[in-house]
This record gives sequence, structure tokens and C-alpha cells, in this order.
Amino acid sequence: MIALTVAQIAEIVGGRLADITPEQAERTVVTGTVEFDSRRIAPGALFLALPGARADGHDHAASAVDAGAVAVLAARPVGVPAIVVEPVASDSRSGALEHDDEAGSGAAVLAALAKLAAAVAAALVAKGLTIVGVTGSSGKTSTKDLIAAVLAPLGEVIAPPGSFNNELGHPWTVLRADENTDYLVLELSARHRGNIAALAAIAPPQIAVVLNVGTAHLGEFGSREAIAETKAELAQAVPASGVVILNVDDSAVAAMADKTVARVLRVSRSAPADVWAGPVVLDELARPRFTLHAGAGESEVRLGVSGDHQVGNALCAAAVALECGATPQQVADALAGAGPASGHRMHVSTRADGVTVIDDSYNANPDSMRAALQALAWIARGENPGEKRHSWAVLGEMAELGEDAISEHDRIGRLAVRLDVSRLIVVGVGRSMGAMLHGAVMEGSWGAEATAVPDVDAALALLRAELQAGDVVLVKASNSAGLTALADALSSEDPGDRR
Repeated sequence: MIALTVAQIAEIVGGRLADITPEQAERTVVTGTVEFDSRRIAPGALFLALPGARADGHDHAASAVDAGAVAVLAARPVGVPAIVVEPVASDSRSGALEHDDEAGSGAAVLAALAKLAAAVAAALVAKGLTIVGVTGSSGKTSTKDLIAAVLAPLGEVIAPPGSFNNELGHPWTVLRADENTDYLVLELSARHRGNIAALAAIAPPQIAVVLNVGTAHLGEFGSREAIAETKAELAQAVPASGVVILNVDDSAVAAMADKTVARVLRVSRSAPADVWAGPVVLDELARPRFTLHAGAGESEVRLGVSGDHQVGNALCAAAVALECGATPQQVADALAGAGPASGHRMHVSTRADGVTVIDDSYNANPDSMRAALQALAWIARGENPGEKRHSWAVLGEMAELGEDAISEHDRIGRLAVRLDVSRLIVVGVGRSMGAMLHGAVMEGSWGAEATAVPDVDAALALLRAELQAGDVVLVKASNSAGLTALADALSSEDPGDRR
């Protein structure tokens, strides 16, 4: 973050000083980062005291100061130098807090954080910072990582780790930027209409990317049309001097060209488009190769990430870099060296015994589940269809699908069978997982080909007992299903030490 005094921060957020005099506040400078985890505090930091499900940050304020924080941003005095903001009525839809009785104080601290981030973003944009915003129903994190990779040769880049894309992670990421930052890449998510508009207002993007409109969070939005309207909020936030990059292979995204005053740049897997891909070929690990076409320029691209669906993500990243001055060859070189940067997202690894693990366990929705299953089928099939490898799809629940949960899980079970996946392991109990198993059985998966287990431990025990050298395993579910632990165990397991 740019250096600011405690007094300046108090003025920006509209807070009052506690346990620090005005004179001391004028002399005390926040020179480090803003942190909401007291364990990550370094000298010069500002500690953000947030209530949570397991702990209240206010209770850790003193230890944060002991660790080097110069002040705390809080909703009440905490016995150490603090900027106190008054509790406000919270929006119960925000999902920011775990307990209603602490919603007011949490909302106040988050609102103050947003004000601080907005002030810092405005100051840095005035000095030349370029802000890039990315949204979509799926692929946001992967695309954000690719954008960061292709911009890195052009200057200093700040991008969020993992999926820091909500009312806490978004401003937190903004505050990682300082005077040395050339590009700030932000991922924007939503659970309700207006969420993306509110995030974009904190750090208005000069370049916006809209990937797709799918069915993630359908239970919250109610319809795909409502999701499209919410994703369009990012395009609408870009000024006339900016550019909106649209994946026009998605018709709902293509229609957003009429909803922005900014210049529109279209990307597609085929011409005609401003940035497009020639014929796509996948290698043995489903890593795409294609010719990148941009205006009169072109370059051969070999992606370092797996999955045919990554082509659209890479094209959007390429469009951002080209807009910022990169050449097609610079883009191609950066994409080739960009592997999965965020954990548990299409990370493909091969163990010493030849077992290939596709770890895509961080999140799942119907679109990303289909893409991951297609990648599994491709890797198992390999270059020689006559030597097809035994494939396993270990799948957990896709959360927040509302009334469509049963039908969507049923479709995924059927798709696994149609793609000739050797074994489907359905992890978890409940109607959705029962529907996935039922779909596979009704599609023709008999006997042990489709199996249901109650939890991660049972799934791991089954795999340890039956997994053979050379098999291919996909692990995928929404994060709430907890399959990341299973993926970690499979990826790191010593094949000679199975218990």
C-alpha cells in the first residue's frame, strides 16, 4: 500500500481515533500491508479487525500490534492504537459475515476497507496504474493468473492469490498495490445483482474481461438472465476511454457490447474476431496448441495449462496484454511458461508410479465440471486410442445450484458415462449426490463402475486399494465439499507406502 499516516486513513474512512492522540496519528505512518490475519502481520502494517465464524479479529488486535502493526481498523476500541468506525446496518445478502449479531460491526469495517482501497486506487491511477477486471461464471481465477503472467514482461503486476474476489478479498488486493505497481489485475465475483458494480466502484477498471455466463450460483440469482445482467455490470463500469474484452463465443457475453460505452474487443476460437485462435490441438496432457491471430500479427501458442476450455481464457489474457503493448510473440512466450498459479485449479501432475492426478478440487459448477471431465477423457485416451488408460472421476457436490441441483448433478453423472470414464466415485450424501449416481446408472454404468462413498476418507481408502499404476484421476467439487484434502493426499502420496 502507499504510505499513509494513521490520521490520513482515519479521515479517508471517516473513523475516530482511539488509544492514540491526534498528534501521534499525524506522525505514525502505515508503511506495510493491510492484513486481516494477525499471523501475517509484519512491521508497519495496518490490522483489520473482522468478526468471523471462529474468531473475532478484535480479540487479536493487541497481538497484531505486538507483531508490528502500527494501528488497527476496528468497530470498537481495542486497547491499542486504533481507527474506530461505527457499526452500520448490514446487507444480509452480502455473505461477508458468519453471525448476524456481529454483522453491523463487520459491515462497518468492510465499508471502511472499501473507502481506503478506493482512495489508494484513485491515487495510483492518477500516477499511471492500469487496472484490469475479470469476471465470468467460470474460469475467473485461471484467467486472472494468465493475465498476470502475460503482463509480467511489461511491468510490475499485482494480482490476488487464489480467488480473492469478494467484498474482503477485492479491496485487500487493491491495497497490495503501491507506486511501483504498473498493472493491478482484479477478479470480481457476485452472489447478487449489484455486487460486481460495487466492487468495480472501488477500483474502476480501464480494461474489463467478461468470460462467460453459466449457471454458477444459479440458486442465488434465479435465472441465467439475471446472471448475465450481473456480469454486465463490469462492462458498464468501464469508461469511454477504456476497453471491454468480450468472449463472443458466449452469446450472452457478446450481447454486452451494447451495454458499454467503452471500446469493445472481441475474442473467439474462430474468425471473425479481433483476437482469435487457429485450429486447436491438445497434447497428451490436454494442453492446447493453436495459432494466435491478432490483427495482422500471429504467433504459435503452446499453453502450459491443461484443458480445451483454457483456450478462451488464454485468448482473453492475450487480448489484455496486446492492448497494453505486448507483441503476439511476447504473449505466446508468456503463455507457454504460465502453469497453474492458484492451487487446486486444473493442476495436472504425474506420480512416480505413473498415476496422473488432475486436481481441480477448489470449485465446481456444471460448466467447469463438464470441461474437467472432457480433459480427463482426453488424457486417458492419449495419443494412441488403443492404449487407453484407466480413468477415475472422483466428484463431489456442485453447490449453490438451487432448484436445478438435482438435474445438473444427474447430467454430470450421465456425462461421465458418455465420455467413457472407467470409474465414477461420487463423494458425499444427499439428494444431489444421489442424483449424480442415479444419472450414471441410468446412462448404463453398472456394478462398480459408479460407486457412492460417504466422505473423503472413504474415497481415499477406495482409491488406495484399487488405483493402479498409470491410471488417471480427476478430483473435482465445490470447495465446500472438502475434496482438496483428497487431492493433496493423492498428489503427494508415495506409491510404495499405501496403507
